[in-house]
Amino acid sequence: MPKGSPEHTNARKEEIISACKTLYKDMSFKDITIMKIAEYTTFSRASIYNYFETKEEIFLAILQMEYELWVNDLNGITDSNDALTREEIARALASSLEKRTLLLKLMSMNHYDMEENSREERLCEFKVAYGRSLKAVDRLLRKFCSDMNESKRKEFIYSFFPFIYGIYPYTVVTDKQKRAMESAGVGYTYYSIYDLACTCAEKLLK
Repeated sequence: MPKGSPEHTNARKEEIISACKTLYKDMSFKDITIMKIAEYTTFSRASIYNYFETKEEIFLAILQMEYELWVNDLNGITDSNDALTREEIARALASSLEKRTLLLKLMSMNHYDMEENSREERLCEFKVAYGRSLKAVDRLLRKFCSDMNESKRKEFIYSFFPFIYGIYPYTVVTDKQKRAMESAGVGYTYYSIYDLACTCAEKLLK
């Protein structure tokens, strides 16, 4: 890590992350390189390696930030309501995910590669954010579903989270994929992120 103030270091990291996010809007993960990211920053490719050793670390940092934003949304739901029905909880969860398209897109990627190709300290930072999201959902359930014991809350969490990892590919389908499904005789019905998340949450909360 280069010498400098924490503010300077964080500003450099944020610039790298912002550049990667910009590229990810139009490019695939495999086509994005450290060299390409450097073209969208004010410093060199070599300088990026002072902050991130691999592009997977950059993507993991983006995923961490998205989890942190989602946690803020979840805690906002819990703190701003005195009571919610289970249907309202499902709708609130679905709405919170509908705003986090980038989170869901990153979730659908191969986590093993991102985590395996990141340093342990970076991975630990990410896991802290991930753990906070589990706790935020548990906190919401504790407040509004008083009849759910710890076992039931865990059952919800460890069913809902794996489910949302697969939402993005079902809700964002390219024209090429649609044509392939039509040629294969596979019927395609469009469902939004909100539709799928709300339906799943409602079923799990029953």
